Amino acid sequence: MVKLTEVEDEHFTDKPIPSKNDALLVSDDEEDYTDTDSEISNDEEEDFELEEESLYERISALKDIIPPARAAPLSFSGKALWIISTSAFLIGVPWALAYAEEEQYIQMEREQGMIKGANEMLTPGAEPEKQGVQATL
Repeated sequence: MVKLTEVEDEHFTDKPIPSKNDALLVSDDEEDYTDTDSEISNDEEEDFELEEESLYERISALKDIIPPARAAPLSFSGKALWIISTSAFLIGVPWALAYAEEEQYIQMEREQGMIKGANEMLTPGAEPEKQGVQATL
């Protein structure tokens, strides 16, 4: 079990010295105060550590952000989305190709019907040719 303890900053624990009119004065020493023991001054070391980290390590560390209770539904949702999308591709792409081919056949039949109608209009009264049988007189 983790036990938390509060650590107060030294700067805030010192009581300010009031002046004669109860106004708080800031001394010159406090204005130039810098915390030399902090980790902020070690920025160069932190940058160097981040550069050594690989992309895989960074991505694998992201799993710690998501709580375990939500990780299971997200995993299930991801797997379900993968199954649905791959099934749609496996069924949808062949269906779309077959549908496009059928539309091409229908369009070709329409064009042939239009050509046949145009030929009949150009040569009115002509008997339609008999296919496969030639009359010899």
